[in-house]
Amino acid sequence: MNWDQIEGKWKQLKGQAQQQWGDLTDDDLDRVDGKREELVGVVQERYGLAKDEAEKQVQQFESSCNC
Repeated sequence: MNWDQIEGKWKQLKGQAQQQWGDLTDDDLDRVDGKREELVGVVQERYGLAKDEAEKQVQQFESSCNC
């Protein structure tokens, strides 16, 4: 699945993102609003990860997303 599809279905996919990153709040996910770079930033901030590690996790989410 490409990111444009994820962004278009973000409301439905927030639950999957919540499962992958349990520390993200509903407010975090609402703020992301399907934007890839926002998600990378929030994951990086919440988990104290380097940007490349957060990017890697988001890429894995993108490739494993069930829609």
